[in-house]
This record gives sequence, structure tokens and C-alpha cells, in this order.
Amino acid sequence: YMAHKFSLYQRLSVMDNLEFFAGLYGLFGKDKKEKINRIINVFDLKRYTNTPTYELPLGFKQRLSLGCALIHQPDILFLDEPTSGVDIIQRKEFWNHIKELAKLGVSVLVTTHFMDEARFCDNVSLFYNGEIIALDKPSELLKKAKATTMQEAFIKLIKEKNEHNSNIN
Repeated sequence: YMAHKFSLYQRLSVMDNLEFFAGLYGLFGKDKKEKINRIINVFDLKRYTNTPTYELPLGFKQRLSLGCALIHQPDILFLDEPTSGVDIIQRKEFWNHIKELAKLGVSVLVTTHFMDEARFCDNVSLFYNGEIIALDKPSELLKKAKATTMQEAFIKLIKEKNEHNSNIN
């Protein structure tokens, strides 16, 4: 699980956070060391290993947070608004990591308020007033709503739901 707000220990260094989370997930010895090194390499954290987390640029905090969530190589990964607050370049880079994880067989569940990001997902579930109003592939949702963007589709689907509810009452 990767929380919307970074769940890192701000006063600990990058390495300390990785070691802490590896220990939480039951990694020890050689396995722990190998997995920490893999995260450092994959997320380009080498120059920051001794840096306190609070001093990291936002994009690197995001990388570290994802690395901590992945250190034990989970089969399922929950990401709660993982790109909130980062610039478009960092968002794109983050989605590249997500796509690679999916290719490796990791099931990734993402919550996001950025509808343009929803198009990167295999399936999308749209919620409105605590209820699922649509569940399908992004391309199918666009077709169903006769929309060109996911945001437009979401708005049209909400309007349809509201009209449907008005007709019932």
C-alpha cells in the first residue's frame, strides 16, 4: 500500500526508510540487502541514500514511497492518489513504473482524481456519491459516454446517473 500522503519517516534517511520497511515486511540478511539495492537502482535513489527524507525533492519522495511499498515484491499493490502534487513529467515517469509492474504480473489498484490518468488503466471504476456508476475499459467508457476525454466521460456518466435517479423519484 502506498498512501496518498507520504508514509515515510521524514527524519530518517532514504536508506533508513528502506531498511525499516524491509524489516516490516520480514526481509532479513542477504535478501533484504538485495531488495534494498534493487529499489535504489530502479528508482535512481543512490545519490540520496544518506539524505533525510524531508530534504528530498517531491518526485524522489514519491519514488522512495513506491519503493518502500514494493520492497517485498507484492502480488497486489494499492496506490492512493500516487501522483497528487507532482509535476507532469514525474507523473508520466510514475505511470511508466506502474505499467512495468503490471507487465511483471503485479495487480495494481489506483485511486486518482486525475481523469486523464484513468486512461492508463486496464479497467476503470467510476464512483459518484459512494456508488459505482461505471466499470469498464477506458475506451469502452469513452464510447458509452460518447466522449473524447475521461473527464468528459465521467461528467456525462454522472449526469446520466442523476437523470436516471430523477426519473425514478
